[in-house]
Amino acid sequence: MDLTVTRTYDAPPVRVWAALTESDLVKRWWGPDGFTAPVARMEVRPGGTSLVAMRSPEGFELYNTWTYGLVDPPRRLEYVLGFCDASGRPVPPSSLGLPGDIPETGVPHEVTLTPSGGGTELTVTERGYGTADTVRMSRLGLEQTLDKLAAVL
Repeated sequence: MDLTVTRTYDAPPVRVWAALTESDLVKRWWGPDGFTAPVARMEVRPGGTSLVAMRSPEGFELYNTWTYGLVDPPRRLEYVLGFCDASGRPVPPSSLGLPGDIPETGVPHEVTLTPSGGGTELTVTERGYGTADTVRMSRLGLEQTLDKLAAVL
């Protein structure tokens, strides 16, 4: 099962692109409400892998890799979000207390940026979830994260 979320930001595509790809900016918005992002080591290039982390209000840290296929600035990013430990070694999502139907090989993401009336329409599609419950959980986190991105822009 897939999910798609679209937001329109009052910022040009190059500014939105920078917020998605530059370490200092990613640290300001990555993660749902109440979470911080202590790590954002960005290597945005085809074949590159970024390491990002989000920290819950209780101090639990969840690490992800974003391994890039397509990088077309400032229009499109395609990457696979994987779950890992602090050193970037893959771990099964279920070992982190996440639903068992999240693909262990990672969640493919497609991000498109389209100019829209002086701003940017951003669309994020996540692919491969096994149940509607996991899609709902991911949608909630993604929507909160994209709201935080708006504050950065």
